[in-house]
Amino acid sequence: MTIERALRLIAGTVLLISLALSVFHNQNWLFLSTFLGLNLFQSGFTNWCPMMWVLEKCGLHREMRVS
Repeated sequence: MTIERALRLIAGTVLLISLALSVFHNQNWLFLSTFLGLNLFQSGFTNWCPMMWVLEKCGLHREMRVS
């Protein structure tokens, strides 16, 4: 599995959990969804995300691009 796939899986999972918690527990869990969205937004501009660093330390590799 590549870092990019793992990052999308983690982001999607955290988003769904946050939304479920906001519906069934407390609406303040929407702040986690907001944080996730802002982090993905800045990652699109800078090509850097803290979770990518963590995943690299766990031994995952970046996707190889063929030009």
